[in-house]
Amino acid sequence: MKKRLLLVPVLVCLLGSPVLAEDQSSDDNGVTCNCDMGVIQHKPFYLLSAKDCGNMEVWDVDTQMPMPFPMAHMPMSMLMLHGNGFLAMIAEEGLDRGREGVVAPNMFMADLGTSVGDSQYLNLDVMLTADLWLMPKAGYPELFQIGENREDGLPFIDAQHPHSSPLMGLTLSDTIALDNGDKSNLKLFTAPRGESTDGPIPFMHRPTGVMNPDAPLGHHVGQDSGHVSSTVLGEALKLGGLHLEASAFHGLEPQPSQVDLPLGTPDSYAFRLVGEFSSNFMAMASYAYVNNPEPGVAFSDRYSASLYLRAPLSKNLTFNDSLVYGGITHLDNADYLSSVLEEAALLSPKTAIFLRLEVLQRTPNELNLPTLPNPDTGRWLTAITLGYSHQVASWDGWELRAGASVTNDQTPAEYADTYAGNPLTYKFFFQLGGMQMYNL
Repeated sequence: MKKRLLLVPVLVCLLGSPVLAEDQSSDDNGVTCNCDMGVIQHKPFYLLSAKDCGNMEVWDVDTQMPMPFPMAHMPMSMLMLHGNGFLAMIAEEGLDRGREGVVAPNMFMADLGTSVGDSQYLNLDVMLTADLWLMPKAGYPELFQIGENREDGLPFIDAQHPHSSPLMGLTLSDTIALDNGDKSNLKLFTAPRGESTDGPIPFMHRPTGVMNPDAPLGHHVGQDSGHVSSTVLGEALKLGGLHLEASAFHGLEPQPSQVDLPLGTPDSYAFRLVGEFSSNFMAMASYAYVNNPEPGVAFSDRYSASLYLRAPLSKNLTFNDSLVYGGITHLDNADYLSSVLEEAALLSPKTAIFLRLEVLQRTPNELNLPTLPNPDTGRWLTAITLGYSHQVASWDGWELRAGASVTNDQTPAEYADTYAGNPLTYKFFFQLGGMQMYNL
């Protein structure tokens, strides 16, 4: 009962503010691209869309942010900084499985680019995190989450692992224009640590997920586990609204408890098809063959399909929706596991209401319940999260927010005794994030 009441005063305080009221002064808050070639509208980065880009930029479908590609204004150089970090206080039900804790998941990106000639743009992207030093040794408390091993060799169970720290990504790319209208281009990239071309938009970049400190439970079930891969070589061909992407990479997943940058022979491959049907609707589908993803697993197949909708409701109010399917073979000795995620967010410059609904399979062995029958067969469970956040302060494209969320896990009957039925998780958090672009 104490845990159920823990966040009530906080929720009352937060929800007492005007929910999603239009902020008439919001044009002075949020991100601005100040340069001679154009100006991105004064909006927080999570409210931007492709149509907010000037003619010096293209929309990056993976990060859901504008990326410099100044065909009409060569030569030029630009720097983009983007960060997102949380300080979250967590209280879980669930008998011995439930924990309390304070965690700080985070990431920071620096993107530096410069033109070469009249139709080429070189770009260096660095993605950093301090997850390893700002999470408990047992991981970020999250019931039914699994994936990777701790420093002591035991698997993370009911916990999200830290991402590879400090270097989560290092990518060098070369984008070459194929026409003078910026509608077609070819991007070639290499990354000692970066993203393979499979899965949906990673959860920390989706407008529907950016306000939620939790990684989806389907993170490793065919969804976006490929966003931190080793030794990636890839291409992305853009033909108008159609993107054809392919990559080769080293299949062994980086160990989150180690500070290193291991390179390996590219022995795996991935393909992704992206369709931008309008500035407000996009679809993706992908497949990846992963060789030896972890010790004792010869190979794994990853499948994904996803839809993204953006619906402006007014000048400062936008509805975003993401629907994701993920499937994977040979994960933790299971023949095939599936996951479905539905995310929705009602966003304004000042406030956000977000919803996440997940339906996925977890095996008894993954949750350290080996005495149950058929321990490598997945059982279906459901997790529902409702959250709210409000802007406390903003400056120069950055903002500080305060928020809270409640998650209810609908537990399979066989897991009910271990998790005390359908446990609740309460969370109060602060979020510091934003984006700024500079013409150099």
